[in-house]
This record gives sequence, C-alpha cells and structure tokens, in this order.
Amino acid sequence: MQGRGRARLKVTGAKALDRVRHARHPLHGWRKWALILFQSVVGLIVLFALVNLTLSLTTFRGSNPADRMIDEVRGLWFSPADGRAVSATAFAAVHGEELGSDPSADDIHRHFVREAEQGVFLLDHVMADYILKQFDRIDGRTLPSGVYVGAHALGPDGDPWVRVTKWPAHYLMFPRHAYILVVPESGPAIAFSASQNAKFDPDLPDGDRLGARVAVYDPDAYDFPSSGQALHEMTLITNDPAAVAAASADLARARAELDASGLRYGLLAPNSNTVVGCILERSGAMTAEQRSRILLAIRAPGIGADCW
Repeated sequence: MQGRGRARLKVTGAKALDRVRHARHPLHGWRKWALILFQSVVGLIVLFALVNLTLSLTTFRGSNPADRMIDEVRGLWFSPADGRAVSATAFAAVHGEELGSDPSADDIHRHFVREAEQGVFLLDHVMADYILKQFDRIDGRTLPSGVYVGAHALGPDGDPWVRVTKWPAHYLMFPRHAYILVVPESGPAIAFSASQNAKFDPDLPDGDRLGARVAVYDPDAYDFPSSGQALHEMTLITNDPAAVAAASADLARARAELDASGLRYGLLAPNSNTVVGCILERSGAMTAEQRSRILLAIRAPGIGADCW
C-alpha cells in the first residue's frame, strides 16, 4: 500500500510539474519579463526580511533573550509618535517590574551598571523621556560614566508612517545606524552623530557630503531615542576615566578631519557606520579585522569600508 501511495504521489507531482512547464503565460514580450523582474525583486525583499528577522531574534540578545524580547515589545508599544507625550503609565509598564514606578537616579544608575556588565543593553525612548523629566538631562547620575556605541533602526517619527514602519524597522530591516555617546563624570552626555550634511541642516549647499555633529544628548540631538527609533542598543566601549575625559576633544578632532576630507555620503559606504568604525579602530577599541567581520557588516553596512 505504501508503494502504491508513493507511486501515485510521484505521478501527481510529475503532472503538476508538466503543467507548470507547459503553461501559457498570460503576458508576453517585455511585459512578461517586467513581471518576472518585479516578482524577483519582491522575492528578494521577502527573503532579506526573513533573514533579518532571524538575525534580529537570535543575535546580540544577551543571556536572557526571552526577557530582552519582552523589553523590546514593551518599549516599542509605549513609544508615542512624534509630538505626542509619553503616557504617564508608560514607565511603570515598561520598567516598573524592575525599578518601580518612581525610581531615583541612583536606582537607574545601578540598573545600567548591571546592564552594561552583560554586554549590549537597551536604552529606550520611555527611559530617556523619564530621565529628562525627572533629572533634566542625561548624565553620569543615571548612565555610568563611559564611552558607548549606540545603534538603532532608522524610521520616521511622525504619523502615519511611524505606526507602519516602527516594528518592521526594528525586526525586519536588520541594518543599524551607529553613533558614539560620551557620558563624562560631570556635565551632560555628548553624542557624536554622522550622516549627510542635509540631515543636520537642509540649507547647507553640500547636502550630500558626509559630515558629523557633536551635541548634547537631548531631544534635539540627531540620535536621541524617539518614536521612529525607539530602542537603542548600547555597548560600553570603555569606562577608563582618562579615555572618557579625552573623548569629547577626540571626537571634535574627528569631526574636523571628516569635514576637511570632502567625502560624499554613500548608502552602503562611506556613511555614519564607516565613521564610527574608523574612530573605534583608531582609538584601539576595535581592530581592522573585527571591523570587517561579515555579521557586523550586515548589521551596520559600511562599517568595514576604507577610512578617510
């Protein structure tokens, strides 16, 4: 009986394949090839999204991936669209289980010390908003002093697109935009952000040039957590006091060198990730070999490109 079943299945499969092989296509000529090209592009996009979803759910997730997933979903859910206030209940919903509804600066500082020791950790929109409301700025009182690399998905902040793109941007479109965050012992945190000059100032004549900005880490900063990029994956590079003290001047120097280079921004390279990668390599925090690893190149396209 099993042999007959296999034979019938084989015959059915052969007939189906023969029908596909000899089927008349409804379109002919250039329309046929245009449709085939369109289907191929759609197929590549779907394949890319599935690969990125797999990577998003399996890499850089720490020792407790299930807890990380819950934190991500909560952070995305309670991050409001641009121009809307964060809900009064958002912080308790996202962080209340661990920190309570009204933690002190010391409570948050201890929380991030523990998180940083485990490797890549999250700084979300809801947490950043709470720190600003309670303590006026992000600084060493809440974030441990150090030099960090932040990475986040890119997406619009305003309605209606943010509601459509926020979740796919984080889980399906795996590539990340990187920046450097310096938290000094005293004074506000400083962010080094690189991108097209037009992203910083639309009125600049050379808007397609690759440039950078060093600014206080607040809602006006290019890379501050917001609805379209609600979850920032942070990595502590160094907490050496001497390195932290010198970081701001080093980043200002890197910005000046980048401006003088006259490089044009590239979608894949050179771009913001290239700049951050080169700064890390020059500082000794990363080797050229580490910067060019395949998974890192997928996660942050352009990071392994030649430095200026």
